[in-house]
Amino acid sequence: MHPYRSHTCAQPSEALVGQEVRLSGWCHRIRDHGGVLFIDLRDHYGMTQCVADPDSPAFKLVETFRSEWVVRLDGKLRKRPAGTENADMATGQVELYITAAEVLGPAGELPLPVFGDQDYPEETRLKYRFLDLRRERLHRNIMLRVKVVDSMRTRMKSAGFNEFATPILTASSPEGARDFLVPSRIHPGTFYALPQAPQQYKQLLMMAGFDRYFQIAPCFRDEDPRADRLPGEFYQLDLEMSFVTQEDIFDTIEPVISGVFREFGGGKSVTEKWPRIPYAEAIRKYGSDKPDLRNPIVMQEVSEHFRGSNFKVFARLLEAKGNEVWAIPAPGGGQRTFADRMNSWAQAEGQPGLGYILYFDRAKDETIQQQTPGATGVGARGPIANNIGPERAEAIRVQLGLNAGDAAFFAAGDPAKFTRFAGDARTRVGKELNLIDENRYEFAWIVDFPMFEFNDDDKKVDFSHNPFSMPQGGLDALNNQDPLTIKAFQYDIACNGYEIASGGIRNHRPEAMVKAFEIAGYSEQTVIDRFGGMYRAFQYGAPPHGGMAAGVDRIIMLLAGEENLREVALFPMNQRAEDLLMGAPSEATPKQLRELSLRVNKQE
Repeated sequence: MHPYRSHTCAQPSEALVGQEVRLSGWCHRIRDHGGVLFIDLRDHYGMTQCVADPDSPAFKLVETFRSEWVVRLDGKLRKRPAGTENADMATGQVELYITAAEVLGPAGELPLPVFGDQDYPEETRLKYRFLDLRRERLHRNIMLRVKVVDSMRTRMKSAGFNEFATPILTASSPEGARDFLVPSRIHPGTFYALPQAPQQYKQLLMMAGFDRYFQIAPCFRDEDPRADRLPGEFYQLDLEMSFVTQEDIFDTIEPVISGVFREFGGGKSVTEKWPRIPYAEAIRKYGSDKPDLRNPIVMQEVSEHFRGSNFKVFARLLEAKGNEVWAIPAPGGGQRTFADRMNSWAQAEGQPGLGYILYFDRAKDETIQQQTPGATGVGARGPIANNIGPERAEAIRVQLGLNAGDAAFFAAGDPAKFTRFAGDARTRVGKELNLIDENRYEFAWIVDFPMFEFNDDDKKVDFSHNPFSMPQGGLDALNNQDPLTIKAFQYDIACNGYEIASGGIRNHRPEAMVKAFEIAGYSEQTVIDRFGGMYRAFQYGAPPHGGMAAGVDRIIMLLAGEENLREVALFPMNQRAEDLLMGAPSEATPKQLRELSLRVNKQE
């Protein structure tokens, strides 16, 4: 027999009853029932109940076992006594009667338990991540990740893509985040950069004629962490295609992503045909370029109903050019208590408050019936309704399609300044009123992103998304259009309130590339110096091409039903970008610094 196991802990079954079996694994749970010891033995594959009573030759040794000890157990497999079967356990019809045992790896006192799913401080979980990963939920999440990545690879290859590995040590690139720099020992005073994305390399592969590229690519960005973004490094399904339009990319990739979500989504419905939503429309309707379409709320502009009204706060705002009033419908939210909760939330977000109108059934309102017996229809109440009058309040209700028992909340001013708040309010209303269907994955393509935006900090026009994207209208638009009105062939995939992918058709004409960078304040020489490889490649026959990158970590997070990326990553850093398990980042030794011609000058 094998020195450690004849079977895994998932294999014992009724077909093996009566056979001698050897198992090895971790003592997941130990129970003493009147002198009879029960051990749930766990390995990567599953769990089996093992039993030792005082008649067992191994009983004395088994009595010393503690949680998470690694042991080898020999014995005869038998059926569990009637009434003790466990239908929730794959091996729940049988148990191993222990006749011999060996301790392979004793464990000290645990800093966090593996059995159960208790919430422990992040610092403890990350410092002892190897224990954290033994827990059932995390183990399941990581294995889900493995299966999803395998499925992605299979689907991409079936779609005619080839997997290429691009360099990790490369040049700095303006992808919108800080680079991680790597000092060169051979060339003192110079630095490599870890790739924020394989952007230039995958475009160069198209120049080289490889046609369809993909990679499960590691990307490195020195960004501040947050729940939906891992600090330091992350992985993306990166791809590029030659001789394609935007629609070709949509038609190719939509089945890949939809297929993954249908395969691993646990039966949740997946959008059949993804809608194309222009960026400007997404902002106005949902207050976000990554809208959660499970939320049925659609915001609308209602400025005309307040212009010249007696609600002076909004009426005066509307006298200034560009200001607007947006309404956030709240079906079922027509209670004063809910309005007060939303108002308190808005104030916690740094806003002066959140105006509202509550709609009610006049026939069921005792006060109305006392004043006007037999009154019917929908009435409106609240400070705004009192000021603008019943006709304007009713016009707003009709426009928004609201009924008695519903409410409307309002955001006013310069849309550029309140859009995010309005979108957050929409999300808050949807969650508070249970309007969001948790059993769906709602996808959409967000298209027609602006090519440029005005950078208020630097007082200049800057790229708004990807600098290598093709402007709609090409070189002619760059030469003759107001840069802030130019749209790009850029697109995102939004799913349930997250951006899970981003891409674009590339600007493959060198003169158009130079002009686009000139508008953003870069000279042609700067383009040559910083993107010389791609600039040269464009001179020698560049095919029209485009692609995208989908965030593997975010996709796994959605499929696992988690709200934090650290729950689906093997060894993540903490919120301060520290690896508590390995002790990184750490100081370099004087010898290492000398070899790299570096001196540390710490800032206070």
